[in-house]
Amino acid sequence: MSKTIKAADAVARIPDGAVLMIGGFMGVGTPPRLIDELVKQGKRRLTVIANDTARPGVGIGKLIDAGLVRRVIVSHIGTNPVTQARMISGDIEVELVPQGTLAERVRAGGFGLGGVLTATGVGTIVAEGKRTVEIDGRTFLIELPLRADFALVNARQSDHIGNLAYALTARNFNPLIAMAADVVLAEPQEIVPVGVIPPDAVMTPSVVVTHIIAKESAHG
Repeated sequence: MSKTIKAADAVARIPDGAVLMIGGFMGVGTPPRLIDELVKQGKRRLTVIANDTARPGVGIGKLIDAGLVRRVIVSHIGTNPVTQARMISGDIEVELVPQGTLAERVRAGGFGLGGVLTATGVGTIVAEGKRTVEIDGRTFLIELPLRADFALVNARQSDHIGNLAYALTARNFNPLIAMAADVVLAEPQEIVPVGVIPPDAVMTPSVVVTHIIAKESAHG
């Protein structure tokens, strides 16, 4: 059975209130058609786990602009004044996580780990309410895994069964989130026959990809 579906059909399966992991760094590596379709269908009360919320009108920033997000778990919001304003007004809950810790929490969620130990944030506001452990005289925070209902992934290439390859910095969070969600929606720039992507270039194996977003013409 083909994994390939239209963006509209994929997003229709995402309910209001869903937890989404979205790849990208300042919009680079964020799946544009899936983002646009979320806005078009008006999915609401979303929780977004991502590196950042990009900028107004860009990537995840479009979801913020449309008022679709109730909570974000990100490493920063410094480039998006709309996110900042909505946090101050209480419209969006923001959990800030150091970037490396965020990546490791996602990795832990994807690989079945109980959490990660990190010294980052010890003695700061980041440590408030968190458990700690002492090892060889050093204190570490216990940071818990992150998982999502859906991962929205942007790939350079997918073959017809869903093996994915990424380009350059689009590798950022995409391979990690593809392992840490119940449903993985992959939006490739190009869909190629099986065998075109060399086995050692596959960064996300087809077994974890639920649906491939079809390329569509200007007329749909």
